[in-house]
Amino acid sequence: MAEKHLIVVDLDGTLLTDDKKISPRTKQVLAKAREQGHEVMIATGRPYRSSGIYYRELELTTPMVNFNGAFVHHPRNNSWGIYHEPMDMKTAAEVVEACHDFNFHNIVAEVQDDLYFHYHDEKLINLFSMGNPAVTTGDLRQMLIHDPTCMLIHATEETAPLIRDHLSDVHAEVIHHRRWSPPWHVIELVKLGLNKAIGIQRAAADLNIPKERIIAFGDEDNDLEMIEYAGIGVAMGNGIDELKTIANEVTLTNEEDGVASFLEAKLNLKIEKPTI
Repeated sequence: MAEKHLIVVDLDGTLLTDDKKISPRTKQVLAKAREQGHEVMIATGRPYRSSGIYYRELELTTPMVNFNGAFVHHPRNNSWGIYHEPMDMKTAAEVVEACHDFNFHNIVAEVQDDLYFHYHDEKLINLFSMGNPAVTTGDLRQMLIHDPTCMLIHATEETAPLIRDHLSDVHAEVIHHRRWSPPWHVIELVKLGLNKAIGIQRAAADLNIPKERIIAFGDEDNDLEMIEYAGIGVAMGNGIDELKTIANEVTLTNEEDGVASFLEAKLNLKIEKPTI
């Protein structure tokens, strides 16, 4: 048997096509990789409620990284351990307070799979509705009674950079923030020191797979640490330039089965062409 690899896939813009599906070819290649003894895991910024569907579709049996590393768990094995590192509630309240000095649309706090909206917002609620989360609306400074796993500030094109500057000036020691890709002017906050690579490290240690046999695929800035950490970091053809610069390899886009194409060549996975 070939040496066992850990294949780590981001979801949006990487494993998933633009219409949020796993293509037949990609699904077949990942199944073939597992047949040959390799492990496949998901590392995403999404919560579990909106990513578990893909875990189940691929019939995975590995740990999983959600919220960019703030929540690492094993969906099929609770005794594996649950690593949940939320940010401090007091910090969250200070961030909400500070946002009121700027123009913003809304702030969302996620406590695992529960959602808290600062303002009622049908469009945003629909965006987050996958997996039917419990939704609470009201001033987060009063409503938030648990440390949030993650916070999202829906700003404007003008205020997003200003809010980020403020966060860097005031909260750099406790939180890490990044910007979503257009068209959303959204700033995402998690506790400082968390990223996908941390979760992958835990899983790889448990699976006894060394770093040089980790193949990770990503497309966005929340994949930077993971792509840098993996022995073989692969940027998608549709990925940001910064990621392509640090990646070991660049594959085709998510619409061109970039993950499948790379794995077929790298791990010598010849498959029959999927019948459509």
